[in-house]
Amino acid sequence: MSELKTKPSRKSVKSFLQSVEHEGIKADCFKLLLIMEKASKRKARLWGDSIVGFGEYHYQYASGHKGTWMLTGFSPRKRKLVIYVMPGFSAYAELMRDLGKYTTGKSCLYINRLDDVNCKLLKQLIVRSVHHMEVNYQCR
Repeated sequence: MSELKTKPSRKSVKSFLQSVEHEGIKADCFKLLLIMEKASKRKARLWGDSIVGFGEYHYQYASGHKGTWMLTGFSPRKRKLVIYVMPGFSAYAELMRDLGKYTTGKSCLYINRLDDVNCKLLKQLIVRSVHHMEVNYQCR
């Protein structure tokens, strides 16, 4: 079985965020850092070279494959911010309806700018998704 390449690192989260070239995205990242630390009640940790993660959980698939991943996190990309909501979005329809301008993948929320979304609802989304993970997985 293949092993995950993206793992927690000892690199500085703040140094990584300072290296973000686009000033607007950099500012949003520092705001998101505070929002996610409060919502997850966990300190940020760099995963790989470009993901800011909070907490971790252990999983095991029916195939026997197991691993460790972050409870939630975000990553500044060239054009968007990616926010990782591990349980996905189907249970949060009422929050998503009024969240603002975004797109989603399976567990990824893509936004252009933090101003495009309601940050109060974003925090609720993170709180509820972390709670879901804590109830259903072994978390730290």
